[in-house]
Amino acid sequence: MHNQGICVILNQGSGKRDAVSTPEAVRAAFATNDADVTFKVIHKGTHLQRETHNALNEGFKTIVAAGGDGTICAVASALSGSDAIMGILPLGTFNYFARSLDLPVNDVVAAAKVIVGGKTMPLRVAKVNDRVFLNNASLGAYPAILETREAVYKQWGRSRVAAYWAVIKTLATVRPPMRLKLTIDGKSRDIRSPLVFVVNNAYQLQQMSLEGADRIEAGELVVFVAPDSTRLGMIRHATAVALGLATAKRNFELLSGKKLVITSLDRPASSRRTVARDGERERLAGPFKFEVIPDALQVLVPADRTAQVR
Repeated sequence: MHNQGICVILNQGSGKRDAVSTPEAVRAAFATNDADVTFKVIHKGTHLQRETHNALNEGFKTIVAAGGDGTICAVASALSGSDAIMGILPLGTFNYFARSLDLPVNDVVAAAKVIVGGKTMPLRVAKVNDRVFLNNASLGAYPAILETREAVYKQWGRSRVAAYWAVIKTLATVRPPMRLKLTIDGKSRDIRSPLVFVVNNAYQLQQMSLEGADRIEAGELVVFVAPDSTRLGMIRHATAVALGLATAKRNFELLSGKKLVITSLDRPASSRRTVARDGERERLAGPFKFEVIPDALQVLVPADRTAQVR
């Protein structure tokens, strides 16, 4: 049992705005599972890591991230390398991280039950310039897509259709492609591309009908490089990915490795670019160093889960 010393970090500013994501609903879910928990309700995403560190300093042994993938990533960043156990209450739109662990995503009571009575499992994280990501990180068009997506969500609400529309809308006005040097496990090459997408989640690849799950299982990161093409071409490639029809060589180039360094060639190497990590955007200074950190987190999963790769 894991019902001693539980602290729930609830981000009210993320994920779906519905009845199951309210503090009252989350409290009731834990009460249903006879768990005594402490809540930290966060209204600004920038406070998530600070409050998670506070929970660690207060001696909580189990710290729960309640929110979307961005919230979960922020809490995981603070817990990475610690002795604390991480629980997940998925309250987001896509919930890739939770789904990859077979966690209930539409039933907050069932998700709380896993936290109270599940088992711990060691998980790897990935990092870009020492910033943790669990699902994916990217440079180029995707951070711009996320910015457009937030505006679309505010107007039309959160949905997969709105997310895909944001992709099309952004690529119709995207800037010229980046000129970059990619160094993967010591081997370098120069590229021109509007988007480099780095994936750390085999489940997400499978859901998008993309190759590379076997490379995740081998302990590598999977790197998708979009081709240098016209705006219409980029929209066509993105649509193929969205519909699960994308294929290597035609819609993207697939690479993989345990360490990736991306260096700008069209600007000074130390220049800042917007990097997206699990749906959140941040300006980071180059070069951009990606790596895998094995067994960095202890996460609560269903007691009957046997898969070792997510």
